[in-house]
Amino acid sequence: MKLVVIEAPAKRETLKKYLGNGYEVFATKGHIRDLPAKSFSIDLNHNYEPYYEINPDKKELISELKKKASKAEEVLIATDPDREGEAISWHVAYVLGLDPNTKCRIQFNEISKKAVLKALTEPRVIDINLVNAQQARRVMDRIVGYKLSPILSRKIAPKLSAGRVQSVALKLVVDREKEIEEFKPEEYWVVTANHEKDNIKFKSSLTSFKGKKIKPVNKDEVDKILSAIKGVDFEVSNIKKSNTKSHAPAPFTTSTMQQDAGSKLGLTLKRTTSCAQELYEGVEIEGEGKIALITYIRTDSTRVSVDAQNACRDFIAEKYGKNYVPAKPNIYASKKNAQDAHEAIRPISLQMTPERVKSSLNKDNYKLYKLIYDRFVASQMSEAQYSNVNVSLRAGEYEFKAVGKTLEFAGYTAVYKDVLEDEKQEINKLPKLEENEKVKVLEIKEEQKFTKPPARFTEASLVKAMEEKGIGRPATYAATITILTARNYCIKEGKNLVPTELGKKICDYLEKFFSKIINVKFTAHMENRLDDIAENKDEWHSVVDSFWNGFKDLLKNADASSLTMKSQPIETDIVCDKCGHKMLIREGRYGKFLGCSNFPKCRNIMPYEDDKKTIAKCPNCGKNVYSFKTKHGKTFYACEDRKGCNFMSWDIPTGEKCPNCGKFLVKHGKVIKCSSCDYKV
Repeated sequence: MKLVVIEAPAKRETLKKYLGNGYEVFATKGHIRDLPAKSFSIDLNHNYEPYYEINPDKKELISELKKKASKAEEVLIATDPDREGEAISWHVAYVLGLDPNTKCRIQFNEISKKAVLKALTEPRVIDINLVNAQQARRVMDRIVGYKLSPILSRKIAPKLSAGRVQSVALKLVVDREKEIEEFKPEEYWVVTANHEKDNIKFKSSLTSFKGKKIKPVNKDEVDKILSAIKGVDFEVSNIKKSNTKSHAPAPFTTSTMQQDAGSKLGLTLKRTTSCAQELYEGVEIEGEGKIALITYIRTDSTRVSVDAQNACRDFIAEKYGKNYVPAKPNIYASKKNAQDAHEAIRPISLQMTPERVKSSLNKDNYKLYKLIYDRFVASQMSEAQYSNVNVSLRAGEYEFKAVGKTLEFAGYTAVYKDVLEDEKQEINKLPKLEENEKVKVLEIKEEQKFTKPPARFTEASLVKAMEEKGIGRPATYAATITILTARNYCIKEGKNLVPTELGKKICDYLEKFFSKIINVKFTAHMENRLDDIAENKDEWHSVVDSFWNGFKDLLKNADASSLTMKSQPIETDIVCDKCGHKMLIREGRYGKFLGCSNFPKCRNIMPYEDDKKTIAKCPNCGKNVYSFKTKHGKTFYACEDRKGCNFMSWDIPTGEKCPNCGKFLVKHGKVIKCSSCDYKV
């Protein structure tokens, strides 16, 4: 019996089915050995040697693993095919006493029978360069976490944390918020004319005056224009016709999948990652057992295997027709610093259509699988083709332009449309027009507008920014961004990420003392150094050494400085209901709260809201309902009479009553529902 060691228990059943009776599959449930959670465990004086220990919750599991390994004729380690997976393989080999230089490591990019059986024929040694790249990342992140976090906690607020990549991601959000706050909107006006010919209505927009571009900036300028063209005939002065093509998008990488899942499906990063993991590991398909549906989900490559490419082209020809298959296969260039260790994210088999598996998947898994499936099919399809018409209309000395665009051949858009593609389809469809022809004007409209500040980051757009700037890697985007809201450095307003006052304060402090390390350019540079370790171009200890030598002096300066950004307590008229002393407004990790002035003798705390806005009337007593925060930062809604009334809700009360049972209604996302029965709108 041969033993195959994997990470996730969810893969076990799928793999067992493909491997057969001669193999036993054992799951480590992730890391089995790591840096201890409660101690620094890096020897800064001896070549940054990390001290690893068995994870406390894995001791029984390792004991069982050792027993199985001792009885196995061969042990094969099949952890995930990335740096972290390679490091886990290395730790498993250490625990089992295996020589990492023997061919004990197998890997597969997809959990399919073909890929798994092929991997068995190609065992290799553990790639120590990948392991060392992961070790270097782990060591540097531990140094930042353990050396910088205590300083923030002393200088700003208790129990704060900093991260090498996390803090730079926060800086992106805070810097964007500053841009928005400093933005000064500028007024401009849009003048459009509505026309009609052959029962087709279309519009044109003012573009130029005497051949020069014009953009009115106030009402006086607009009135002058309207006065000049009043009663003037609109005449076609020029018609330009052209054909354009739109190329199919590349198949998904981790970041593009996360971006589209957020913008198209409304899934959070955390939910997207969870769904993708389940689709990769395997899901129960009715009548077929547990089957993995997609390839490995942590990748920055757009590469696709020749077999998958050919299978996709055959599928397209059969389902859509040969004219939907390009003459040559579509091949996409990966970004410059892509590791390119894996293929793009794609369905393992095109025969497992979204429709076929829909009844077996939960709603979010189905939506994400369909998105991945459609994107892959579209990536191998022909270009979409459009015919374009640009018409110039002369009105005295002013020129207006009308644009028409017609889809002539759907190509890949028959399967997959970009987020902006739907907007493009809304451009005017123009009637047949001739040069020097006079065009009927139904009305002329004027509209005041103002320039807009840059948009706040969403999770999806922050992933895109991090990727473009070279911050983090596919495996780290979701975890890095999720921690910003988990620690209350940002909050979500709808989809937007908004920095809290605490988040801004942390950024200001880091900018003052650690700008050489906590910045986009340096962090991207360190990612490239980690890539160099993985490619055997750099020695990992020297990379960590260069980082530490630049970091330690910054730590000394910050620690020695008397500058503090701690908020001073503010006395209130609120009396402590436990000891009678005055309550103070204090600021903690999760924002402001009320703490007793008799601390530490009295440790009473209460929620505090400094800008109370009435949410609704209390359904119990009729007083105002306000939003409050727990000491962990979670928002809830309660009656202002906290002592006399026990009304409380985690969802936003609407102030209305259920027509079915009479209980109060709440708003949950986009749904209005009853707090008691099944009624919802």
